[in-house]
Amino acid sequence: MTTPSHERGPGAADVDLPTQYQPANVEGRLYERWVESGHFTADPGRRPDAPAYSIVIPPPNVTGSLHMGHALDHSIQDTLIRRRRMQGYEALWVPGMDHAGIATQNVVERELAKEGRSRHDLGREAFVDRVWKWKGESGGRILGQMRRLGDSVDWTREAFTMDDRRARAVRTIFKRLFDDGLIYRAERIINWCPRCLTALSDIEVEHDERDGELVSIRYGSGDDEIVVATTRAETMLGDTAVAVHPDDERYAHMVGREIELPLTGRRIPVVADAHVDPAFGTGAVKVTPAHDPNDFEIGRRHGLAIMTMMDERGVVTAHGPFEGLDRFEARPAVVAALREQGRIVKEIRPYEHAVGHCQRCSTVVEPRVSLQWFVKVAPLAEAAGDAVRDGRVAIHPPEMAARYFEWVDNMHDWCISRQLWWGHRIPVWYGPDGEVVCPGPDEEPPAGWTQDTDVLDTWFSSALWPFSTLGWPDETADLKRFYPTSVLVTGYDILFFWVARMMMFGLYAMDGVEPFKVIALHGMVRDQFGKKMSKSFGNVVDPLEWIDRYGADATRFTLLRGANPGGDVPVAEEWAQGSRNFCNKLWNATRFALMNGAHVRGDLPGAADLTTVDTWILSRLNRVAAEVDAQLEGFDFAKACETLYHFAWDEVCDWYVELAKVQLADERAGTTRRVLGEVLDTLLRLLHPVIPFVTEELWTSLRGGADGETLVRASWPVADPSRHAPEAEALVESLQRMVTEVRRFRSDQGLKPGQRVAAAIDFAGSPLAAHEEGVRTLLRLTEPGEGFSATASLPVEGVTVRLDTAGAIDVAAERKRLEKDLAAARKDADQARRKLANESFMAKAPEAVVAKNRDRLSQSEADIERLESQLAALPSA
Repeated sequence: MTTPSHERGPGAADVDLPTQYQPANVEGRLYERWVESGHFTADPGRRPDAPAYSIVIPPPNVTGSLHMGHALDHSIQDTLIRRRRMQGYEALWVPGMDHAGIATQNVVERELAKEGRSRHDLGREAFVDRVWKWKGESGGRILGQMRRLGDSVDWTREAFTMDDRRARAVRTIFKRLFDDGLIYRAERIINWCPRCLTALSDIEVEHDERDGELVSIRYGSGDDEIVVATTRAETMLGDTAVAVHPDDERYAHMVGREIELPLTGRRIPVVADAHVDPAFGTGAVKVTPAHDPNDFEIGRRHGLAIMTMMDERGVVTAHGPFEGLDRFEARPAVVAALREQGRIVKEIRPYEHAVGHCQRCSTVVEPRVSLQWFVKVAPLAEAAGDAVRDGRVAIHPPEMAARYFEWVDNMHDWCISRQLWWGHRIPVWYGPDGEVVCPGPDEEPPAGWTQDTDVLDTWFSSALWPFSTLGWPDETADLKRFYPTSVLVTGYDILFFWVARMMMFGLYAMDGVEPFKVIALHGMVRDQFGKKMSKSFGNVVDPLEWIDRYGADATRFTLLRGANPGGDVPVAEEWAQGSRNFCNKLWNATRFALMNGAHVRGDLPGAADLTTVDTWILSRLNRVAAEVDAQLEGFDFAKACETLYHFAWDEVCDWYVELAKVQLADERAGTTRRVLGEVLDTLLRLLHPVIPFVTEELWTSLRGGADGETLVRASWPVADPSRHAPEAEALVESLQRMVTEVRRFRSDQGLKPGQRVAAAIDFAGSPLAAHEEGVRTLLRLTEPGEGFSATASLPVEGVTVRLDTAGAIDVAAERKRLEKDLAAARKDADQARRKLANESFMAKAPEAVVAKNRDRLSQSEADIERLESQLAALPSA
């Protein structure tokens, strides 16, 4: 691999890198320089022949702070965009924030509560102004945190889902959908938060397992008796039927008859509906159409009455003794009343079941019939499914596509209205006689008409993100150049909620053109044991704390090293420490290289002028470049990081740099300096998208600190097949095996790594003879002097190494230690043999236990052989 001639530095300046890498002294300075120099700014009119590449950032909430999920998501996107810039693409990464309707309104309402006021005291207009003021003063903290992580976004294009351009896009698409009959208003069952007093989307409801109760209640009496079970006994006050399966013979005689509903004095019908599972419970279910989504659908099919039995705050409104009770007060009261009447057949406590909670305030969500605005999703969802099925959009990893289809193929109409004040107000006006009009963004509503009081679901505006951020509905240069976007990176947990909505709206608004070419899904960040991070578990990790302690590069590398396609990402602090050590290793290796004159001036020496070791490292460098390029292209960040880590640490630092020390001290120094510079130059380029800060600092130092040079715009390495040298690779691999084996022997003999030992080496014609000096340097072996007497002889890789360890170790102490270990190994082996020879044990023990004892015997026998060999190798006392 060669450095392009137009990128060669004018000469290696005398740059004095500090002895230790201190991220805090580098990261902020470099980031501001990148931004001020415009390195992240895309230009649709620049380089028209260059391919375009674009990503829109999943907009974080304006109320949010950077968490580990963000850090992973952004590290992946930054790796992709930085690599494409280096490959010569006109690359755009659009930043921005979501207005987060419920979350933001809650924040400001809490502020008002501290002042003893509510939003109603201010009025709608003043409250919205107060939220904008909060946003300007306190919102968007996450944007600064994105800078600390190193996000190379185009800050000149920062967007907000409530800014003027996005508001225009929202009005435009709402008008189109309304006119096309794809938006309607109706009474439907929705998720309702009794605390926030608004409808919720499915993604705003979190389900977890809670201990509750399952109560079986007898409806009717005598021949008309049916038993139903419920976890929400209070809702029976709104029952309007009991449903059974049409083929259930147990209840066939009762279908069409009415039975008594306890406590109410009402009689309700028994209906037959295929939704009922006859094998579940008694095979009969109570039907409360106003307070259960499945019951609502049963009610629609059978024309049942919809009886609301609690208000928007979860307070019972049904006439009778329970009226005015909170739903959770009414539940035990209803059960007690039923028990008193002898209606309770069975009670199970605790009964664990899934309970939905409001994502923002943790209040238990209540299904509720309400007049809301909906998007008719059937034709939109069909188009979204077809775009993936016909290959226009690829989901990565491919196995996630099945989950996507399961969602879009079974999607219900989308409730888009929210009973809030902060958000895009629904652009519909009502006339004095019930007239309805939806004016476009450039039209005025009729004078004196009243606008709908609801706002749109936050997901409505964020569904427009891939094209509204590029200027839609106007025909902008950005839209022409960068739409469709290249890849959407997001967690699999919002595949259904956000991704599907963007697909629907993108295809609809852009006349069938998909919003992105690839959907790249990653998993959730978990702790080192695979457990979900949660405040209640006490295992939440703040990425900003890691950045403070270990640096942004170490934080990014830790996350990306665990980012297998679609899989969850475990992290641990010791892994972040290891990533910091990796950055330090690169720093020290580059510092050593600079101190010894490594550079990238001029062309690489020809093959005839390279040593075998130089040829080997250049060959390996090219193989690694090809591997990493393919891995990043396939979104396999974990493998790419592993490949780079082991190449940098194991091959470059531990082998090549050590072998280069010998060459730097003789006539080969000039060639080695140029090769060492080439290896580090290319390695830093390959690592830059993953760990941008330390690589930029080292690369500019390596290249002499020329004005304007930056890795951000440097060319991405392209493997050169002519550099592949299998013979040199085979020879150096042989050398590595030889050195490793002798090192193992030294360790077994109790010799310290840095301890020098006299040795005679018989190469017997091996090509490794040319590398004797390097072998001795790596193994700390001195030439045999007078009185040399070999105490051990090691044949390895066709070479015989004879060592004189006399005086280098305490032979008596070492013999005592080895004999003790040998006795323990023999004891373990005897125990394992006795068990395996015991017929009773072999007949009764589980196969796993037997296998464990066989492994124990095998390991013990290997230990015995090794220890006996070490004892035999010791010099006589």
